[in-house]
Amino acid sequence: MLWRVMADIVVAVHAAYVAIVVVGFVAILIGSAAQWRWVRNFYFRVAHLAMILLVCAEALVGTSCPLTRLENALRLRGGDTGYARDFIGYWLDWLIFYNAPPWAFTAVYLAFGLLVLSTLWFAPVRWPAFLIQMRDSDTVAKSSS
Repeated sequence: MLWRVMADIVVAVHAAYVAIVVVGFVAILIGSAAQWRWVRNFYFRVAHLAMILLVCAEALVGTSCPLTRLENALRLRGGDTGYARDFIGYWLDWLIFYNAPPWAFTAVYLAFGLLVLSTLWFAPVRWPAFLIQMRDSDTVAKSSS
């Protein structure tokens, strides 16, 4: 029972990861139009971009997600066949996993990654003050040389 519960927790974390990437993208688009300041936050945008780029890298390399492997290992350890059988696991799996060839997932991940990357142009990041100061000091140093 413990292994199945742990597998369900992994699925919940996996679903949350997917939700952050997808909902974050939608929030950036809506927030940019609504002029919400937080969607231009440097740290949010770097974390969001890193999350989708990690998925793209996994797809390009051809490896399965570590969370998927962990979930399956936990389910096997709990006596399951590697697929969720209980209510929570079944529905969370149904939300984030689909039956399609690997190339289709790679294409979707890369297209979505490009969309997220394009938000850097459509909704530019608000850089932290310390990075602006570093850039300005470098510019002054280069112009005085």
